[in-house]
Amino acid sequence: MRELTYLVAVSLDGLIAAPDGSYDAFSTEGDHMDVLFDEYADTIPTHVQDAVGITSDQSRFDTVVMGWDTYLPALSVGIDNPYRHLRQVVASRRSRTVPAGITVTADPLETVRALKADTHGTGVYLAGGGQLAATVIDEIDHLVLKINPLLLGDGIRLFGKTTHMPRGFALTSTRACDSGVVIAEYSRCR
Repeated sequence: MRELTYLVAVSLDGLIAAPDGSYDAFSTEGDHMDVLFDEYADTIPTHVQDAVGITSDQSRFDTVVMGWDTYLPALSVGIDNPYRHLRQVVASRRSRTVPAGITVTADPLETVRALKADTHGTGVYLAGGGQLAATVIDEIDHLVLKINPLLLGDGIRLFGKTTHMPRGFALTSTRACDSGVVIAEYSRCR
């Protein structure tokens, strides 16, 4: 069975974006990016890989699942196929027109379950956003949090709006980077 990994930048107060959905407060420069390029190249958008001269090999992930609001910033700057090196699934409650090679799902939970049950391929990368993560929370096997040394105060929560239902994760590794970003990895306690 394939595993679902939610890898996302997060503030010290548990937010992944500002109230308007922007995430430019999170640093994209520093030695934490080297860790991402080396260990999580599959999660780097294709146009960024091209710009920095890296290539992903899909050894960690071959599929990305993202919400429409996570996909939209790429569209707004003319990038309609941000992860062309991966199979792309976009969750949306409305019918959407997307380029060939991108699947739109109105039922992300069932789609994630089907992706995980598929025995071919590597892992599934959950790119966000918070509400989508809340929808598929019980299918998440791993968290990789890029904890940035900043407080946003208000915005989109790591898991959007969820009901109180504790779920356990075990810390499997941490890396403190000189940039101040801490990369913390967790696995689901089952």
